[in-house]
Amino acid sequence: MLHALKQYVPEPFLAIYHLALARAAVLAYRSPSDEMIVIGVTGTNGKSSTVSFIAQLLTELGEKVGYTSTAGFNIAGEEIVNKMKMTMPGRFALQALLRRMVKAGCTYAVVETSSQGILQNRHLGINYDAAVFTNLTPEHIEAHGGFENYKKAKGRLFAHLSARRRKTIGGRQIPKMIIVNADDEHAGYYASFTADKHVYYTWQEKMPTLISGRGEVVRAQELESDALGANVIVNEIPARFNLPAKFQRLNALAAIATVVSFGFSITDVLAAAETLQGVAGRYEKIEIGQSFSVIIDYAYEPYALKALFAAVRQSGAKRVIGVHGSAGGGRDIARRPLIGKLAAEEEAITFVTNEDPYDEDPLLIMEQVATGARKAGKIEGQDLFVIGDRQAAIDQAIALAKPGDTVIITGKGSEPVMAVAGGKKIPWSDKTAVLKALEKIGYNSP
Repeated sequence: MLHALKQYVPEPFLAIYHLALARAAVLAYRSPSDEMIVIGVTGTNGKSSTVSFIAQLLTELGEKVGYTSTAGFNIAGEEIVNKMKMTMPGRFALQALLRRMVKAGCTYAVVETSSQGILQNRHLGINYDAAVFTNLTPEHIEAHGGFENYKKAKGRLFAHLSARRRKTIGGRQIPKMIIVNADDEHAGYYASFTADKHVYYTWQEKMPTLISGRGEVVRAQELESDALGANVIVNEIPARFNLPAKFQRLNALAAIATVVSFGFSITDVLAAAETLQGVAGRYEKIEIGQSFSVIIDYAYEPYALKALFAAVRQSGAKRVIGVHGSAGGGRDIARRPLIGKLAAEEEAITFVTNEDPYDEDPLLIMEQVATGARKAGKIEGQDLFVIGDRQAAIDQAIALAKPGDTVIITGKGSEPVMAVAGGKKIPWSDKTAVLKALEKIGYNSP
């Protein structure tokens, strides 16, 4: 119904419609965000992992926490699968989750806040206390009508932050805070918004001039890394991140800076950080005794794929075999050949398969991805295979793996459904598909 409305109703009227829904949802659930400390996380990549890491740290420090993210929902330790194919649930669903967090006794709520959710005013019913910026790369550009619009859409979260009243929770007034990745070229824009406190996190020795001296700094330096993680120094304190991929450690630093901003001792936070565990479907290794590695990752756009390939290179894989696709529904069509090109440049063998076609022709999407791979030198039938059945593609990729190889499967991560024509969502799990493929070559899961 909403899709039809978008075609015929002027944008200003749609905005009023979304705003009315947001206010109605808040009234229906009695403003649950006013009763908790709420942290919003936005950016192009790393949002779900950062949300999870913030929640893990706070929980380890003795707080009761709830969160909503693309990867799933959690209410005081109760895991809830996100079957919506949405980063931010609809306004009533989101307010219902926040109310459940209040009832469960949560002091903190962490909300992954997407630009498309912001465009539909889903954030307006939430009184945020902190806004976290992870990074910004060209993504969802077609949906926003250009990169600047995309950038400014995320900026609305930061404007909204200070526009809402400060809360008193547990007898103390909670300041409005902005936490920014100082290493991102767009950090200055998000740091320019008003807040009681600005906190910057960085892996560089020197802060960018634009924001130097304007707030608190959490600075990290990586000393040495191995297959399991890295030894680091954070604000001159030695620490260990047991996270194998560099991009995971970047997200961990974002979480550390966020938790420290609420007054927790950095020594305690870094001790808690040693217990951080990776998020399902984000650089998730499937290991049941096979002689090669299998990694499932949500990476669905070029910048995330580059970070994934960098992590795989660092792991010392002999060969990389990849299974990739791209989403339909008019989502950033321009990235499809780029995905194919990147995969072809990094992999010995590339499989192109179905991902989430929505109402688009899956064969057309796959052809667009495969075109990029062919232009990068891959030859179909030799080191490039286009297979519409995702299970069959995963089966063949794993069957070709030899000792020391790494098979990576991207685009869906831990998503439990595949979005197909007619608005349908069919059950799907990359992890289950991998386990089936391993079983076919003689490995059985415990």
